[in-house]
Amino acid sequence: MRVLIAGGGIGGLTAALALDHFGHEVFVFEQSSVLDEVGAGIQLSPNGMQVLNQLGVSARILKDAFRPKALEMRMGRSGRRLFDIPLRKSAINRWGADYLHVHRADLIQALYDALAARRPETVSLGRKIVSYQKDETGVRATLGTGETVEGDLLVGADGIHSAVRAQMLGTEAPRYTGMTAWRAVSAVSDLTEIPPPTATVWTGSRRHAGGGSLANFVGVVERKAKHLESWTAKGSREDALADFKGWHTSVTGIVEHAPVLHRWALFDRDELPRWSDGRVVLMGDACHPMLPFLAQGAVMAIEDAYVLAREVSSEADLPGALKTYEACRKPRTSRVQAGARENASLFHRSNPITQLSTYGPMWVAGRMMKGFIHLRNDWLYGHDVTLG
Repeated sequence: MRVLIAGGGIGGLTAALALDHFGHEVFVFEQSSVLDEVGAGIQLSPNGMQVLNQLGVSARILKDAFRPKALEMRMGRSGRRLFDIPLRKSAINRWGADYLHVHRADLIQALYDALAARRPETVSLGRKIVSYQKDETGVRATLGTGETVEGDLLVGADGIHSAVRAQMLGTEAPRYTGMTAWRAVSAVSDLTEIPPPTATVWTGSRRHAGGGSLANFVGVVERKAKHLESWTAKGSREDALADFKGWHTSVTGIVEHAPVLHRWALFDRDELPRWSDGRVVLMGDACHPMLPFLAQGAVMAIEDAYVLAREVSSEADLPGALKTYEACRKPRTSRVQAGARENASLFHRSNPITQLSTYGPMWVAGRMMKGFIHLRNDWLYGHDVTLG
């Protein structure tokens, strides 16, 4: 088939690689004039790496990635460790693939390079798909420039503000979660105290921070006032330091030295009634945006990409194949969304009593039942869509 993909982010590029893997002709249309990602690092858990291994791009990604030594949770102010669970070797032994931290820009570049090597000039920059028309024989997409392109299938991988979703299901008002996120990267050489070489969550009253890549910072704060729902919105260093005043220097050191601090409001959306419209289908954040508390937003899009490519390649009835794809993916993505929402509450315990009742058992489990925490993650990290 000739497949049109709206969006050249992680999901769109992975979908292009997956569809090419199954023998289709792909064309990616990205609204940005440069293929780049602002922000900070992301986590690639083994369930996502299984797909990237299958598509032959994991070796390239490993060149710029960091393999955290352990999973950790610490108290934000004191730095007290609640648990420290081995991860680097355990990920491969237990779940069959690496657990990585990588900067978004490096991952985007690795995916783009792999696609360009196989199908040069597949990605068109500065060309946004704004609408579509479809019938039983094909689909026609209209770009922001006014030109049109034709194909057999249109994939909406155009993110949380998806134009494809808006046409398919109508505009919807996102729900503000009451939380704002900070993202930053700081050079290790600038830090007086290097964060631990782990995938770490720092918990605190109505806020938490995450890290793992040696100079990567993600901080989430509860607040009534919301900010832009945009990865490119910037915040002031003074505001970020005020949000994490009194926290451990492993956290505040990155904030103090980061050249740029990005801040945006976190929004949630209800489950969509459907993901497809004839020969048009949604994937990734366009249909199931993820809160960042399970670090699965990018990975769910990567899983979507492979399952979508597999299903449209194995079933002659394209609309039927798209419904099969949705039936395969929706239960899992809904469970991940629910888990992320649950962790938002878990990380932000504010009452000393609830902190003790929540983090006390975690401290005990981290010392006496280390395998228990891995056991809780088996459903997530041990899932391999390439075997389905």
